[in-house]
Amino acid sequence: MYRILSISPKSTSTKVAVYDDEQEIFMKTIKHNPDDLFPFKKIFEQAEYRKRLIIIELQNNEIEINFNAIIGMGGMLKPIRSGTYEISERLKDDLRKGIQGEHASNLGGLIAADIAATIPGARAFVSDPVVVDEMEDIARITGLPGIQRKSKFHALNQKAAGRKYAKEHQKKYDELNLVICHLGRGISVAAHRKGKVIDVNSSIDGAGPFSPERSGSLPASEIVDLCFDGNHTEEEIRAMINGNGGLMAHLGIKDYNIIEQMAKDGDKKADITLRAMAYNIAKEIGAMSVVLEGKVDAIILTGNLSYNKFIVDHIIKKTGFIATITVYPGENEMSALSENALNILKGEAYCLSYN
Repeated sequence: MYRILSISPKSTSTKVAVYDDEQEIFMKTIKHNPDDLFPFKKIFEQAEYRKRLIIIELQNNEIEINFNAIIGMGGMLKPIRSGTYEISERLKDDLRKGIQGEHASNLGGLIAADIAATIPGARAFVSDPVVVDEMEDIARITGLPGIQRKSKFHALNQKAAGRKYAKEHQKKYDELNLVICHLGRGISVAAHRKGKVIDVNSSIDGAGPFSPERSGSLPASEIVDLCFDGNHTEEEIRAMINGNGGLMAHLGIKDYNIIEQMAKDGDKKADITLRAMAYNIAKEIGAMSVVLEGKVDAIILTGNLSYNKFIVDHIIKKTGFIATITVYPGENEMSALSENALNILKGEAYCLSYN
């Protein structure tokens, strides 16, 4: 039996889970007061602080700090192929630098490596970070030579959902054509062709459907006007795109369940805004079905927003003609991390090197 610790840092929380093989034995979300994080000028400087809280939480729950593997959420590394990576000094250095941006997920690999270093024989991994890049060249080209579309999406959960669907249908993931949608605070919709994500909206960069807190794709000329109207700083505009956009911008709240109730109570703005979000998701699904030339084995909806029946029903109504739709609610990131580490430990998958 293998014992595995999964770690997923978020902006103001750190989720940890312990597994004995596939069996979850502990799960906890550690909340962080923003005031406690404020003194850290760079994201990577939070690693020791968060690691200490993880150790305390495990000890308080009488879980021995003795793991075969510790696997962290992958961060903003360079574009890499899908898979599980042994944490190297090069990988840690790129996480500290944040070579594609500052993000809380950069802490996952750093904390995992630090804990593993204290345990004889323990291995440290990251798996399927948001920078997994399998896009075809044609999908990268935009109307401006200096700007390319990038692959930044919810790779961990999307890949896990694809493999789960394949297993349930006695298929292999790399035999299927799937449109997979991660529906959460950010929304990514991807075309999976025979095990590779050949096209996807870069949800972290603000592309694709708008979400509870992200603006999604916007008319370029109006963004230019906003940038040069003299009323907004760069920081404010970036926050409008990622953090204060979407439902938050329209309605002042990002809780879609509350907004749904507002719509049911007769709030017309809440109703049309929520339906507009579902409408935009459905349009992106249609676009990705075109990428797959209409040969779609299934559409999969996953992420926490897929718990919401109002949203799911609207998406199904618009896209059900394309292919059968399967819903796997929730992020499932902790079990996906653990499963990927377990496959390495058992020799059922091979570990990749970050160079």
